[in-house]
Amino acid sequence: MTMRDRPIKYKGKYTPENPNKYMGNVNNIVYRSMWERRCMKYFDGNASVLKWSSEELAIPYYDTATKTIRRYYPDFLIKVKTTNGEEKTHLVEVKPSKELRPPVRTRGKKKTTVLWEMKAYQMNRDKFASARKWCDKRDISFDIWTEKHLKQKG
Repeated sequence: MTMRDRPIKYKGKYTPENPNKYMGNVNNIVYRSMWERRCMKYFDGNASVLKWSSEELAIPYYDTATKTIRRYYPDFLIKVKTTNGEEKTHLVEVKPSKELRPPVRTRGKKKTTVLWEMKAYQMNRDKFASARKWCDKRDISFDIWTEKHLKQKG
């Protein structure tokens, strides 16, 4: 089973209430999880978020498993106004916290599931390393939001 063969539980198109804040094609904003949809609503409705985009940016990364260069499309790029009035740009990836830890084989978990989780974990590490380098060169903050972050944001 390849990464693309895994079922996507929630997918849809988002229509922003503030289309002027979106950087990209406002008619093609796609979410691939309910967490991404929550982020979109948060960015769209939050006055401190000046601009945002979803999967509009491609960052090349080296896939250590296949030894090839691939493209990583981070979930969001946002420009915010901080409490002291400065503008700051963030590259945001939304992931379940369990995908940020190395997978563990437990009783009852199939070997194929563990192998898929290990491949996904390593691919995320490769993507995030490239994203951090890309962001560091541009004075952009790279943030990984989990379900904990989303609960704090409401």
